[in-house]
Amino acid sequence: MLLYADDMPDVETFPEFSQLMDDDIVSLTALTLIVNPECREWTDSLCIGQVTLLLYLLSQCQLKLHHSVTSLAQTLDYIKVAQRKQKANRTLDQLTLKLIECKLKTDVNILLSVQCNA
Repeated sequence: MLLYADDMPDVETFPEFSQLMDDDIVSLTALTLIVNPECREWTDSLCIGQVTLLLYLLSQCQLKLHHSVTSLAQTLDYIKVAQRKQKANRTLDQLTLKLIECKLKTDVNILLSVQCNA
């Protein structure tokens, strides 16, 4: 339901909050500023969308709790939908979605290779 919501609030990634954030999110915020220094002027670029943050936290929980391939695949589908809806100037959202997509795909590949070898 959240994936198709029209107006979702953003979460600001102010430097003052960096100690409260996950290392990956802090690194992606710094990477956003390094890759595109103009992002300092665009407030949307340094905000992370609520849906993106939700998908990030969901995927982190699934990976730490060793969810099934089916569950991870469903989250990958949600990520694809979120990526299609993302605007071009939402650099932090795009990087975060790409990061969690790569993490989930890596874990799915490992799980599938273990199942094939068993």
